Amino acid sequence: MAYQLHHNTKRKFDDYAAADAWMRYDETLPLSLSSPIQFFVRMFSGGKTLVLQADSSDSVASVHRKIQSITGIRSIQSTSGVPRMEQRLIYRGKQLQLQQRLSECGIQNDDTLQLVGRMRSTRHPHTWRLMNDLNSLIHALCNCNDNTDVNANVTCMMKMLTDFLTMTPKDGADRSEQYLQIFIHSSVPAALVKLYVSPSVTTKQAGHECICQFIDSCKTLFANPVTVYRQFAPILFEFCKILRGAVGVDDALYIFCRSSLAAMMKGYVHDVKCMLRLQDVFPFVRELATRLSCALELSVQSAEFIQLSDSDVREFIKFMHPVKCAIRRQQTFGCPVSFPSLMQSEAGNERIEIEGVHRVFCDLQEKMELCLKKLESQLGLINKERGEHIVSCWPLYLLILKELESISKLYKGLEEMFWEKMRQRRVELCFLMVRLSKRSTDYQWILEHKEVTNFKIRQRFALKMLREGRHKNEEFYEMLICRSRLFEQSFEYIGHVNPRSLRGQLFMQFENEEATGPGVLREWFSLVFEAIFNPQNTLFVSCPNDGRRFFPNPASKVDPLHLEYFTFSGRMIALALLHRVQISIAFDRVFFLQLAGEDISFEDIRDADPYLYSGCKKILEMDAKMVDEDILGLTFVCEDEELGSRKVVELCPDGKNTIVNSENRDNYVNRLVKHRFVTSIAHQVAHFSQGFGDIITDRRLRKSFYRILDHEDLNKMLHGSKTAVSVENWKEHTNYNGYKKDDLQISWFWEIVGSMSAEQKNVLLFFWTSIKSLPVEGFGGLDSKLHIYKTLDSHDKLPSAHTCFYRLCFPPYPSMDVMQNRLNIITQNYVGCSFGAE
Repeated sequence: MAYQLHHNTKRKFDDYAAADAWMRYDETLPLSLSSPIQFFVRMFSGGKTLVLQADSSDSVASVHRKIQSITGIRSIQSTSGVPRMEQRLIYRGKQLQLQQRLSECGIQNDDTLQLVGRMRSTRHPHTWRLMNDLNSLIHALCNCNDNTDVNANVTCMMKMLTDFLTMTPKDGADRSEQYLQIFIHSSVPAALVKLYVSPSVTTKQAGHECICQFIDSCKTLFANPVTVYRQFAPILFEFCKILRGAVGVDDALYIFCRSSLAAMMKGYVHDVKCMLRLQDVFPFVRELATRLSCALELSVQSAEFIQLSDSDVREFIKFMHPVKCAIRRQQTFGCPVSFPSLMQSEAGNERIEIEGVHRVFCDLQEKMELCLKKLESQLGLINKERGEHIVSCWPLYLLILKELESISKLYKGLEEMFWEKMRQRRVELCFLMVRLSKRSTDYQWILEHKEVTNFKIRQRFALKMLREGRHKNEEFYEMLICRSRLFEQSFEYIGHVNPRSLRGQLFMQFENEEATGPGVLREWFSLVFEAIFNPQNTLFVSCPNDGRRFFPNPASKVDPLHLEYFTFSGRMIALALLHRVQISIAFDRVFFLQLAGEDISFEDIRDADPYLYSGCKKILEMDAKMVDEDILGLTFVCEDEELGSRKVVELCPDGKNTIVNSENRDNYVNRLVKHRFVTSIAHQVAHFSQGFGDIITDRRLRKSFYRILDHEDLNKMLHGSKTAVSVENWKEHTNYNGYKKDDLQISWFWEIVGSMSAEQKNVLLFFWTSIKSLPVEGFGGLDSKLHIYKTLDSHDKLPSAHTCFYRLCFPPYPSMDVMQNRLNIITQNYVGCSFGAE
């Protein structure tokens, strides 16, 4: 194998016998005054480093023999009977000759030598020469006491580093790798660190500036991430390893190098040629985890919340990325790792590091529990404060917990334990999510575990998904609708337009009507959904026992445009949620589960088809002997009604001849349910889902929307409150203009409203606001309070409403009877649902 060598060694060894003689007889040379030294020998192969001790008078040949005794690597091989030198030692860019004494080579305590294989002419002589000159200059600086010379030499040294990077090819990873390896193999990193640890303040500053400039220049010059990740990371590893041993992990320069290395970890670990070992990266994880653990512990002990280091948290996460990848790749203990088996194992690569990651997880989870408990104890005080500020460590709490959740997936049983702990800290988690909510994607890992959240949190982030990616300055999308052609025209406006046009504000007006604004928009939504879910349109079927719950109609194909109508329906539902309009309908469980991408079970059809559910339940519970006697006379077929005729469908291959018995009846029921509620409406669900997804700007969130919600969550958002309207709640959220709350007319008004039937209250509410159903939170969930305005109209006038602003207007009627008469007229359905709303 051929290796590169400094240009001074560019020659052939013609007399291999002489070299062999020096290896065997160097002890016959005369001895000189010697002194013991300790030095390091870095191996090209495997990156190992040997620690050797020798006298300064020992020869280079004796060092070769020591290396051979330790590693088994022979320095001389025989090819066709001709001895040949196979291993060489390099120091400061120069090859050491066998007959040289260590003192003659200038080797001192803690110096590093490089062992390389048989070398021929180097392919990059100028680079090796530059590194050799740089090493010589650094050595001179380390022994220089003249500040003027130091400043001049520092300038020269920085130029040499820049020249090296400029010479390094930028157009190919393999070519640049050869140059950057020369930087390591020539021991320049060790030399620069030696300069940095110099007792002289001037030379120490010089070392600091040179290392920082070199690292920053690499980031700038190597714009291609592949080059940076693959070639430059080993240099940073080298700097970090040497600095860790020389100055410790709290040193500013070490922290700078570690941060620079952390920045490239995610890309570097995905390079197949540069798979990182756990042994290389885990020390960074361990030291950062220790810093985080100490900070969290101090936060618990202090009366205030101690500020965590944002950089420590983010670097911990970045270094954990390659560590997690390495654990997933290892085969010895499986993945997820069985920790008891790991503890009992006496061998196995990377066992110590895998165990160490587990310890890091347990320690940080324990500290985070204590921090959350402290937060819980202070929630009452926090919620009472006005103008509550966000403590800067709180966002970092969620970042740490997110990383711990990711780590927990590496070990069997650990993920379940983690979420059990989080369920116990549910209140604090919800508090943090509400206070810190920005992008919904930041909290997907929590939101998909619904047991640790509540409805308000899930609703908040579902609406955030719909709003994300929108801009306040989006153009209005204008619609002019004729009431007599409301469904057809609404379908044209919504179903056929580019989805981007619907992501701004909607401006709605009915033909030949002056009224515009949010109230008219709410009315339009209400009327469109009445048409969509009208049984005559055959798009949706209501549940027999609950007419407010719907699922797609398998027979919708009677209309050739039915799939386009489902896309339109999906868009309309998403728009209603986006604009916070309750539509007084709900989805049945079988529909919701398919939108969420989940399987339908037999128990899920209970409400959608009680008759089928009851029949299947009897089949499953019937005595096995009776079923096997074919008392039911069933085979694996079912009948579908299509365009007025009935069609037999086989539920499995040769279903007509497959008799249902006690052994296959579960399979029969499952296939029947799947055909009835999955296969027969698959196209309708897919088009509805596509239409709904059109309104979500961020494509990554389209599959997540339903997963973060429970079935009833969505129904609460769509249908709103199912409880009767509370007059007291109504009064609490109503303001007065021209009237006072203790005026006779106001007292009469609320007394009359209190005596109304539930239907009359709903009609009055719709007349007043264009709202048919209140949010789950009641009147407090509306975007503003309601208002009662005093007018100067005659007492003959009926009340009027400005639904956009939630205003009800009426004159000071002279008596309660007159007011009762006027309100009775308003609360008649045929009047209240079409009268004077603006």
